[in-house]
Amino acid sequence: MAQKTVKVTLVKSLIGTKQDHRATVRGLGLRRIDSTATLEDTPAVRGMINKVAYLVKCEG
Repeated sequence: MAQKTVKVTLVKSLIGTKQDHRATVRGLGLRRIDSTATLEDTPAVRGMINKVAYLVKCEG
């Protein structure tokens, strides 16, 4: 069975955000606005997305 994936896109600037939120965004593999990463849909990744939900758009 194919692994479930989730597509995450950075839609807001990291300027003025908390340092740990910036680190979380980098951990998701996102660098600049409109950069996209396709990640495995695991509880750990879901938690990271929830933490920075105000910065990212999630599909899938």
